[in-house]
Amino acid sequence: MKKLTAIWLSLLLVMSVLAGCAGAETDHKAKGSQNKETATAAFPVSIKDAAGKTVEIKEQPKRIVSLIPSNTEVAYALGLGDKMVGRSDFDNYPKEVEKVEKVGGLEFNVEKVISLKPDLVLAHASQMGSKDGFKQLEDAGIQVLTVNDATSFKDVYKSINMIGEAAGVKEASTKLVDEMKTKLNDIKKQAEGISKDKQKTVFVEVSGAPEIYTTGKNTFMDEMLSVIHAKNAAGDQTGWVQMTEESIIKRNPDVIVTIDGSSLADLKKRDGWNAMKAVKEKQVFQLNTDLASRPGPRLVEGVEALAKNVYPDTFK
Repeated sequence: MKKLTAIWLSLLLVMSVLAGCAGAETDHKAKGSQNKETATAAFPVSIKDAAGKTVEIKEQPKRIVSLIPSNTEVAYALGLGDKMVGRSDFDNYPKEVEKVEKVGGLEFNVEKVISLKPDLVLAHASQMGSKDGFKQLEDAGIQVLTVNDATSFKDVYKSINMIGEAAGVKEASTKLVDEMKTKLNDIKKQAEGISKDKQKTVFVEVSGAPEIYTTGKNTFMDEMLSVIHAKNAAGDQTGWVQMTEESIIKRNPDVIVTIDGSSLADLKKRDGWNAMKAVKEKQVFQLNTDLASRPGPRLVEGVEALAKNVYPDTFK
């Protein structure tokens, strides 16, 4: 009797395990089918791009070419690295992008792009002069999405969401934008402790002598300075502007941030610059140009780096 009971319990256990496995397999198949249906349901999509045209994407792209570094960084941040088959000559981040085929700079190689057989080409508003090239791609049956020329964080969020929707990773793009907003808000909260009388005036050198360019209103750097409660020494200018050395010396900034690689030693060699407060007090810092001017996911890193250099006691 004991033997029969043991055998019966063993059979019940085996049947229970088999039933559980069958249920798990059914559940797994159901979930897989559901995920597939969700992905399929996302397409086709219609997106009005920066060129003013409505781009119709029928299926989720499997092969993507990016024609500008900012689009490439966004694509990788959204987990699309394995779909990248072509990129611009200037792409340098992330490191994996070095393995991807180059297709040229602003004047991209149309034949090369076509040969890579992409489903989607991520172009940029700054390349509007290449309309003939875009038309050749479209005539070859390739979808071309022109991403907006971002000059603010709000514009960057728009770019990220546009690329996310086109590539079928809308959820990932929403998450990335939310993460950027959270980090930026954290920096803003830290900056609240800097009172108006403690705010520093910062001159940003985009390119060095003899033709010195800086960043005025309606640029990333101006917004970044505003976020950390610093004053832009060229805040009365608009866009990327050229300024004379005399004008810069007159503004006498508290801090100079260079994104062209110029160092304190370089600035000391310029006539009259030794008299400036920033140079005298050795408040000259270098900032990675990509973090400061490339409209992509790493812009928040640029704000953090800027904050730590301008207000080291506040942003530790």
